[in-house]
Amino acid sequence: MARTDTSVDTPVKDGGDLAGLEAGLDALETVESGRTPLRETLLRKVLPPVTAVALVLVVWQLLVWAKVAPDYKLPSPAAVWSEVETAWLQGTLLDYIWTSVSRGLLGFLLALAIGTPLGLLVARVGFVRAAIGPILSGLQSLPSVAWVPPAVIWLGLNDSMMYAVILLGAVPSIANGLVAGIDQIPPLFLRAGRILGATGLREARHIVLPAALPGYLAGLKQGWAFSWRSLMAAEIIASSPDLGVGLGQLLENGRNNASMSQVFLAIFLILLVGIAIDLLIFSPLERRVLRGRGLLVKG
Repeated sequence: MARTDTSVDTPVKDGGDLAGLEAGLDALETVESGRTPLRETLLRKVLPPVTAVALVLVVWQLLVWAKVAPDYKLPSPAAVWSEVETAWLQGTLLDYIWTSVSRGLLGFLLALAIGTPLGLLVARVGFVRAAIGPILSGLQSLPSVAWVPPAVIWLGLNDSMMYAVILLGAVPSIANGLVAGIDQIPPLFLRAGRILGATGLREARHIVLPAALPGYLAGLKQGWAFSWRSLMAAEIIASSPDLGVGLGQLLENGRNNASMSQVFLAIFLILLVGIAIDLLIFSPLERRVLRGRGLLVKG
């Protein structure tokens, strides 16, 4: 009789433990998935970078007061701010930014359109991977500035030259990021997709790309960094009235005019654009991807 009771109670106990475990996990996700209050967001995400910027400005001003370098080598924050005001009053500040940002974003979108199918092809076709994979890795390690002289000779001083340099810098990073993401897909996902009828383009759209999204996103971030760096290199080296004045050309003009305040202004604007693109585009995408995979449950 005791044996019969034990055999009956054991499944009930196991089922109860499993149900309790599932309920606990559900409760844990429910508690942690709430949106962070605005005050906590400001304290955790806004206050630290603002404090860091303020600290840099204080140290910078102290170095100026200590005269560790002549004024023409180390301008004060006030001198750089004066350059900002002058460019704003002249109506050129936003033009500098937009000239470079529009080129960078368009070039990045073109690199995205080329690098994504190229990455899929390299990752899924063994012969193509053996033939092109090492070349992509070599191109990714090649400094973007090396492409500026041949691009000028081939295409001339025009926007096509700028976009060519951006593509040569960004496409390998995007393709390699996607290849790395695809390589990390569990084979079970691919087999399950084929059983359900996902083959060819359907497999790439519904199985491969979603599963490789974290690695692909990392490649996109690196691709944008290479796009921006390639564009700055092209604008610094290649100058023409037809190209307008972007941030790279502004930096070069400051060097030619021996104006360190203008050089610092260009550097800060280049840095500001890079930070803004990351905060407004890539960071939200990254949080969404991680949250969708249960890797980010708060914030």
